[in-house]
Amino acid sequence: MGTIDDQLVALVDEGLGNSAYLLDLGDGRALAVDPPRDLRALRQAADRRGLRVTYAADTHLHADFLTGAVQLAADDGATILASAAGMRAFDHRGLHDGDEIDLGGLTLRALATPGHTDEHLSFLLLDGGTPVGVFTGGSLIVDAAARTDLLGSDRTLELAHAQYASLHRLAALPDPTAVWPTHGAGSFCSAPPGTARTSTIGEQKQTNPLLAAPDADTFARHLTTSLGSYPAYFRWLAEVNRQGPPVLTEQPVLPRLAVEQVRAHLQDGAVVVDVRPIADVAAGHIPGAVSIALRSAFATWLGWVIDPTTPIVVVRNPDQPAADIVWPALNIGYSRIRGELAGGMPAWTAAGQPVTTIALVAPGAVDGRVLDIRQDSEYTAGHLPHAEHIELGSLPDHAGDIEAEPVTVMCGHGERAMTAATLLQRHGHRRVSVLDGGPTDWAHATGTSLEHGA
Repeated sequence: MGTIDDQLVALVDEGLGNSAYLLDLGDGRALAVDPPRDLRALRQAADRRGLRVTYAADTHLHADFLTGAVQLAADDGATILASAAGMRAFDHRGLHDGDEIDLGGLTLRALATPGHTDEHLSFLLLDGGTPVGVFTGGSLIVDAAARTDLLGSDRTLELAHAQYASLHRLAALPDPTAVWPTHGAGSFCSAPPGTARTSTIGEQKQTNPLLAAPDADTFARHLTTSLGSYPAYFRWLAEVNRQGPPVLTEQPVLPRLAVEQVRAHLQDGAVVVDVRPIADVAAGHIPGAVSIALRSAFATWLGWVIDPTTPIVVVRNPDQPAADIVWPALNIGYSRIRGELAGGMPAWTAAGQPVTTIALVAPGAVDGRVLDIRQDSEYTAGHLPHAEHIELGSLPDHAGDIEAEPVTVMCGHGERAMTAATLLQRHGHRRVSVLDGGPTDWAHATGTSLEHGA
């Protein structure tokens, strides 16, 4: 079979910043670790190797995506492996600390590593009794540890102390042991940007600043002071995962809706989500539509700014695959997509329906009031002088508090700013424009230095 590296496939979701893993067990069977509900990449990897997933292991009750383990159990007959303490409401093999699963030549040992969640398990992979790697989920991640505030502010410090103990338990493994985390760069579970997605115990003992903390109090202080905001759907997905996401019995599609059907859905409270590039949205979009550009981060912002109970109608361009809209939405539990506007915006305008525009402002032409909607950490790292600041994720709740006067909205490139601008339009703002670029573009265009700090 070769080495473990030859047997293991890491499947990275760049948008959510997570990795799932597919382990070839050498006899046509496979183990999936932290599979998402969107199983397209995992299925392709398994098919290429001629594998059937017989085990699906979840390290914890995920808050940032729905598990695909329930679907794998339904479709492939996979045995679900998860913490007994998670009290999952579906058939699974509940594991306690130290329990082992014979994978046929390899062994999977459950290690209780609470902190990110109460019931968190890491899975140690052994070959003949020798540790070769550990699936650490949201415990030890590359150069960090996952956040401990998802169960409420009253539990954050307690869980941070538990995370300290868990990291040091993992750090006691042999130095060559591979570290295979679920959360990585791009995740809102406190993974640092720009880092590798896998490591070894030895490397982490040398480079992870949290492992260098002299005591649990120092560790907790370092971990919790770096926590930023996180998407709204994090607050309810863990419970959906405990209950078990509904099994999908057919491939999801985007039903095609005629203009009059779209109008009827809008009258019934639906919202249009326009996934086209920002230049297309700027040139003309349905009044009240929310722009969420179709890119790797699409699901994150959909779940952050659109209420999950709100029906959705999609507007897309023909070259934007429908599956790349529906699957990321389902991955975070958004199932109320009614369909798409058949024929796109040309059909809307041909029917004589109203259209709204938003001006794109060149970096050197910004004048007057500026609203920066990037994350706090981005803003403090460098922003336009006198720019106002409110994170995009907070805007749906505060758009009505922003004065209705001319404002140019900006982010890092323009996609999030267009989302913000359309949200402001939904709240009655009419004099809104979007910076076509980011703060660095503005600094280069104007020869002016950015300001730093809050």
